[in-house]
Amino acid sequence: MGAYHIGAFQAMREQAFEPDWVCGISMGSINGAIIAGNAPERRLEQLETFWETISWPSLSWPTIPWLPPIPETGVVKVETLEHKLSFATTLLGGQPGFFTPRVVNPYFAAPGLAATSFYDTAPLYETLAATVDFDRLNANSTRLSVGATDIETGSLIFFDTQKMVGRFGPEHVVASGSLPPGFPPTPIGGKFYWDGGCVSNSPLEAVQHDIPPGHSVIFIIDLWSAKGPAPDNMEAVAWRAKQIQYASATSQHVEAMASKLNLRHAKQLLDDPKADLSHERIDLVHVIYHPEQDQIPSSDAEFSRASIAERRKAGLADMRRALAESPWHRVPKPANIRCMVHRVTRDGVKTLDDSK
Repeated sequence: MGAYHIGAFQAMREQAFEPDWVCGISMGSINGAIIAGNAPERRLEQLETFWETISWPSLSWPTIPWLPPIPETGVVKVETLEHKLSFATTLLGGQPGFFTPRVVNPYFAAPGLAATSFYDTAPLYETLAATVDFDRLNANSTRLSVGATDIETGSLIFFDTQKMVGRFGPEHVVASGSLPPGFPPTPIGGKFYWDGGCVSNSPLEAVQHDIPPGHSVIFIIDLWSAKGPAPDNMEAVAWRAKQIQYASATSQHVEAMASKLNLRHAKQLLDDPKADLSHERIDLVHVIYHPEQDQIPSSDAEFSRASIAERRKAGLADMRRALAESPWHRVPKPANIRCMVHRVTRDGVKTLDDSK
């Protein structure tokens, strides 16, 4: 589903928005490393190369001239079938340049890393080496933070190119995306890490204690929508439950961060009523992907090029909408707060009121 990020970043490039700091968790860490780890003129190209490398070509459905056109509901069913076949291919054969099935089922393997996952992520290291300039990342021209879960403590930690001691490498990106039980934990410095999404699928914690002074605009590119129809079968139940679980967590995280920053701002004003904090402003722009009807409960592990194109198109449209509205310029900030939240969906842009 991280293909949504491609379209969102494409829209930002169209308006000459180049990030100073990129934060990611799971697939966001991979896309983030590609963006931060390339020269601006190569970022979109390398994102496209990565997703082309890890995906299978879409199925070609035969056309029969003498049959009437397939009704819209039929088209959705055909596309859904394609997604299911694509997921089955992933389940059985993995993804090229990304992960491959274990030769021995982990339940029958000897204790060790091979016994902790169903897939091997070794191919991902090669793909990252081909699409990310790690020398550039370590030169810190654009800051990158990727979140991973420390398995022994259960804590979310961030590998940050501006703060970490030692060299930032592909293993730090892979650690952020080591989602169990599909992928094995990633060993780094004698510790083992799983996907940061085991704790939180939002990397906002990386920035909330280190926001620079002045006016900052933070884009949260969210792959899960809280809105959707009530399910009428068990497959729809699984998909809807997953959407609500992940979407609600991110929305609450965004709003909690805004409230925390605004309380901190209010305390500063109480401590020093003469302080001029009018120039201090943070805009959290929460851009939310809304999937089409043809998606399946396993869409987060379905890599058909048709789905990738669909998600990229949605990200492009939603981010273009956000940039066209530019609420960080258009919406005035109340004096008693520092942080504002703007929620962007296919229905438009809504600014949440946290000034009361």
